[in-house]
Amino acid sequence: MASTSQPLRGKRACKKIFWAVFPHACFILSLVIYAFLGAFMFSHIEGNRKVNSSEEYRKFLQNLWYISRNLSDNMTENEEMFKQKIHKLLSEAERDWFVNPKEKWTFFGSLFFCCTVFTTVGYGNTYPVTRTGKYLCMLYALFGIPLMFLVLTDMGDILATVLSKSYNEFRKLQSKILASKLCSGSTCNKEVELKRRAQSKVVISEPLTIMEVLRSQPGVKRKPIKYHNAEIFEMLIARENEHTKLTRNKSIERWSSCPELARGKTMSRVIENFDKIGKQLEKLDVPIVLMVLVIFVYISCAAAILPHWETRLDFQEAFYFCFITLTTIGFGDTQLEHPKFFLFFSLYIIIGMEIVFIAFKLGQDRLIGLYKKVISFCGEKKMPSKKIYPK
Repeated sequence: MASTSQPLRGKRACKKIFWAVFPHACFILSLVIYAFLGAFMFSHIEGNRKVNSSEEYRKFLQNLWYISRNLSDNMTENEEMFKQKIHKLLSEAERDWFVNPKEKWTFFGSLFFCCTVFTTVGYGNTYPVTRTGKYLCMLYALFGIPLMFLVLTDMGDILATVLSKSYNEFRKLQSKILASKLCSGSTCNKEVELKRRAQSKVVISEPLTIMEVLRSQPGVKRKPIKYHNAEIFEMLIARENEHTKLTRNKSIERWSSCPELARGKTMSRVIENFDKIGKQLEKLDVPIVLMVLVIFVYISCAAAILPHWETRLDFQEAFYFCFITLTTIGFGDTQLEHPKFFLFFSLYIIIGMEIVFIAFKLGQDRLIGLYKKVISFCGEKKMPSKKIYPK
């Protein structure tokens, strides 16, 4: 009997883990599929567009030929004039005149463009030129940006839970270390013994009165002891927890024996997981200094790795590029030589954007709290003081 129950428990545990992970995997998979569909679409539309030699492009080539022809052999005399003419001519040129669409709009180039669209980074290095591509870009962003924010909110709950638990465990460890240093050995041993006696209560299967709970203690039979209100309250809580645990086990046995009830219970739990998205992020309360430190370490790790394949970037330029990317500013002043490698950093970008989003939310909460304190302080200062007149 025990051998058959163990595989059933293993299957139930696997199903429970699967349905718990299902909402998170569903969002991430939807975003990946959406990015690949956009890459196929834009690579087909923008990559196969025809490059027409416009009249402006012909004028540009003609003016460039005139400048180079009129340039004399003595560069020292006409160097400044030559620079001004070239600078004016290049400022009027368009970037698309010198780019081959098929080389620019490959599958990975289009995938990189899609990631910059729904993450709202928008470097500006790659953009649609055809009218169809522009319309589809607006439609693509209209559905992709909410999906990206949904993924960020969902992953924010996971990161908020990890950060909260880590910070709380650190605080508990810190308090234990301080308590062990402050309290002496004899007093601490007595307090631990009293807590252990208070927690080791009699297992009660039926409701009992307060007097029966007190009489069940071995000390009461030998010698009357005056219990404090807190100890009586702890006894009642222990009894109530025991009864709720028993009723919960009975209910679990009832619905687990019926497959229809079990399936309905699982579906209701999955729906509850969808409804709880963003709740953990709202409860997060950690110091803002800790979040700034996490962001600095997170960006520094990428800034140390990025120059290995982007040879034009050093640590400082890579740090600047990662910060501009994760904050979705995206100036586009730093161009990557190998955007394919940076696509493997997509998970890093999503997690980093989530960390920055959490830091911004914490900063927003702190600013709101500061405004409340300032307003309440100003209100108290302006309140007229009550004057007491003598009778």
